[in-house]
Amino acid sequence: MSTEDPATDPLATDEAVRALLLLMPRIVGRAKRLPIPPELREFALGPRHLSLLAFVLLDGPLTINDLAGRLEVAPTTVSLLVSELSRKNVLDRHEDPADRRRRFVSIAAGYRAAIAAWLAPGANAWREVLDPLDPTLRRAVVDVLRAYEQAVERRSAAGESPPV
Repeated sequence: MSTEDPATDPLATDEAVRALLLLMPRIVGRAKRLPIPPELREFALGPRHLSLLAFVLLDGPLTINDLAGRLEVAPTTVSLLVSELSRKNVLDRHEDPADRRRRFVSIAAGYRAAIAAWLAPGANAWREVLDPLDPTLRRAVVDVLRAYEQAVERRSAAGESPPV
């Protein structure tokens, strides 16, 4: 892989693929090694819980519909996750004083510090690497990762073996 300045030494597609094939397992491995706080280990939290908790932590109290939009899933899916975590007292639901039919979801006070300590390193690392980029390049990074996820899903669903 090239170590030159990316502005003057662009990466060929195959070189970028090789670099990412080396890098992605490292990223996934590091994410998997993030220790779940002892207070939360008994709850068998998965990636879907992690994303939900991250949004509530970073964005503050949110409605089910707000969370569904951010997580790109149906509100019923979010409602099930929130119900599960509420039963475990990890999340609280609060009535909206302006509209008693709406409920806000927030992290329970007893778990907030542990969840923040667990998720902050990843969020801070993303901020560190994304902040210096201009907004167009940040959008490109997110779009490429999203497109990669979709391409892998599409190829897996089709039973396709990718060319090497």
